[in-house]
Amino acid sequence: MKSCYIRIDRFTGIAELEVPDDVKVGDHVLSELDKGTCLGTVLTEPLETRKEGLKKITRKATGDEVKEYDALKEKERYAFDFCKQKIREMNLPMKLLTTEYLFGGTKLLFYFISESRVDFRELVKELAKEFKIRVELRQVGVRDEAKIIGGLGNCGNTVCCRRFLHNFSIVSIKMVKEQSLALNPAKISGICGRLMCCLAYEYDTYVNSKKNFPKIGKRVKVPQGEGKVVKHNTLNSTITVQVDDGKEVTLPLRDVTLLSEQEKNK
Repeated sequence: MKSCYIRIDRFTGIAELEVPDDVKVGDHVLSELDKGTCLGTVLTEPLETRKEGLKKITRKATGDEVKEYDALKEKERYAFDFCKQKIREMNLPMKLLTTEYLFGGTKLLFYFISESRVDFRELVKELAKEFKIRVELRQVGVRDEAKIIGGLGNCGNTVCCRRFLHNFSIVSIKMVKEQSLALNPAKISGICGRLMCCLAYEYDTYVNSKKNFPKIGKRVKVPQGEGKVVKHNTLNSTITVQVDDGKEVTLPLRDVTLLSEQEKNK
């Protein structure tokens, strides 16, 4: 089975899909996703994959279908402005993020964020009356907002969720500590206010690299004497030890020996 990545819309972003053999980079293709039929552009060459459960590319889109879809996308700005005006008129506690016509004009989606539950039944009625197609409002989270709006991360690049991430991975404080990073919210949080997705990229590498490291606080023997481990320097395979005389020394892992129980009890 082969798969490739395609860019779909501002909300879905990039998705990995199973592909037929005749698909190549730049092709416009159709696929049945959870929200309905979507049109996307192929970004990568098809490659063999062992992943299971991937959605399939149904077929290539025709030139006329692409033109019709582009015409629909041009109407999204009006739909966004109309909905935003109605939200103000109804004084609803919600922030509209983006609007999306599905392929073929079968559905009009409005994505929003809110700190509370919103009764938008009257808003849906007004939208359905105006656009005369099926309307759906979807409440999303702050990470989705960053993905839709975009922005610059701490590294100075466009946030990963806007560029290439197609799924949000679980990021925890444990990952921060494992990489010996300072617990400074300004440095480890993304523009969404949550822990940065990139903290998960190298986590497994750090975990595997530190398997042979004595744990922080363990008693060890070094050429300068005995002491306890106070810091791991994973990338250069060194360990910082506080020797019993109070000095701190940084040595290669090979020069640090874990004390045996007998040595500890001397």
